[in-house]
Order: sequence, then C-alpha cells, then structure tokens
Amino acid sequence: MKRTTDKNILIAFLLNISFSIIEFFGGLFTKSISILSDAIHDFADAISIGISYFLEKKSKHKPDNKYTYGYIRYSILGALITTLILTVGSILVIIGAVNRLFNPVTLNYDGMIIISIFGIIFNFLAAYMTKEGDSLNQKSVNLHMLEDVLGWIVVFVGSILIKFTNISYIDSIMSILIACYILFHALTNLKAVLDLFLEKTPKGIDIEHLKKHLLDIDGVLDVHHIHIWSIDGVNSYATLHIVTDSKNPNIIKMKVREELLEHNIVHTTIEIETSKEKCDENECHVKLNSASHHHH
Repeated sequence: MKRTTDKNILIAFLLNISFSIIEFFGGLFTKSISILSDAIHDFADAISIGISYFLEKKSKHKPDNKYTYGYIRYSILGALITTLILTVGSILVIIGAVNRLFNPVTLNYDGMIIISIFGIIFNFLAAYMTKEGDSLNQKSVNLHMLEDVLGWIVVFVGSILIKFTNISYIDSIMSILIACYILFHALTNLKAVLDLFLEKTPKGIDIEHLKKHLLDIDGVLDVHHIHIWSIDGVNSYATLHIVTDSKNPNIIKMKVREELLEHNIVHTTIEIETSKEKCDENECHVKLNSASHHHH
C-alpha cells in the first residue's frame, strides 16, 4: 500500500467537512431536498472518512504482543462504520424524499445549478485524491467520493431540467435514485466486511481443491485440520496438519508452503505428523463445554 494514502484521506476529510457545511446552507437557501440530502450525505462521509483516517493510521502499526497479527483489522472496522453510516444515511434520504413528493415546494433552481457545479468539482478532487488505496477501508472511502460526484452530476442535470420544465418533484426522484444506488453499494461492502469478521474462507480459495493439490505432493499421506482465513481481505493465513513418513519432512513442508503461496496464502503454520500418530480428532470438533475454546 502506498504511503500517501493516509495523507490523502485526511485532505479528503477536510475538503468534505468544510464543503458539506457550505452546501447544507445552500440546500436550505434553495429549498432543494436533493442538495440537503447530498449535504447530509457528504457530512456523514466526512465523519466516516475521519474515522477511517484514524483507523487506517492505526492499522499500519506493526504486530506486537497484544495484537499478534498487527492492527490490520482496524482498517476493516473503519470500513464497517463507514458502511453503516452510509446505509442509515441513504434510508433517511429516501424517507425525506418520499415525504417531499407529497408536499412539494418551490425551488430556487439557479442556486441549485451553481451549488451542484461546485459539488461536482469539490468531490471530484476528493475522489481523485483517494483513488490510490487498495485496502477495503480505502475502497469504501473512495466509493463515497465517487458516489458524491455522481450524486452532484444528477443534481446538476436535475436542476437544469427543473429550470426548463418547472416540475419540482424531479428533485425528490433524484434523491431517491441517488440513495438507492448508495444503499446497494453499502450493503455489498457490508457483506465483504462481515465475511472477514466471521472468518469465512477467503474468496477464490476452494479447500477441497487445495487438499487435492497438497495430497499430490510426493510423500504427503494425508492433510487435515485445514483452516484458512483472512485478516484484511488481501492476505490469507492458514494452519493445517500434514501426515508424512518421509525421512526429511522439511522438504515436504517447503513444498506445502510453495503450493499455498500459489493460492495467495502468505502465512502458514504446518503441523507434521507420522502415520503412526493418532491425531486427536481428524477434523476439528470444538467441544463447546470445554473451558479451552479452540482458536487459531
């Protein structure tokens, strides 16, 4: 990951928070709900970017005795909070817009056009600055920025339409469309984050397929206790037991590691057993009543 990302998130945060305050008053002044909702949305973004910034910084800390895997999950926590803020924000916007459909007001469309032009420029800058990242957190920040740009383009086109047609409910329909789009993306992101927290086997790794490959290695008699998980959605970790009667199990270990590296598994713990050993249980059956819960 590039070092610049933290600083960029911070700048994006400052841009967004100052701008969302300006546009909030703009929304009140023009009576436009799509601008108001964009303002609330941008403000929520700014707050969540702020959270992301601190958590992203924290996630860079090296592993220590308290967090043996390092602090990478903090970045994912940032993604989770950001996503939840977006989800709630979009739902509120939809409620507000539907309400407005039934109680229309007169809009100041010229003001709307001017504000939306600024909105496009501002958010485009912020999106451009955050496009470098590759962590889930960075991705969710960048997604925020991009959808803000889209949101403003929609408001811009909409306000020009309102100017020429004088149909004010275009405003509400725009905000509903923007919100639904954001909601869809937020929920997709949320699923990715939850998969990580639930230690789901990472995308693109098929345990059965992997097992077959490992059993193909000369000297490997059996493979069990395979656990594969990811800390950050980028790097995967594995623990497994290999049964072998080979005279030099180290060579086997090396081959197993190589095989796992091809599947992007960077951190492997391998237990070697001989065929005479009886592994306690062939597959993990965690006894729920036992005091010592099994953890990898």
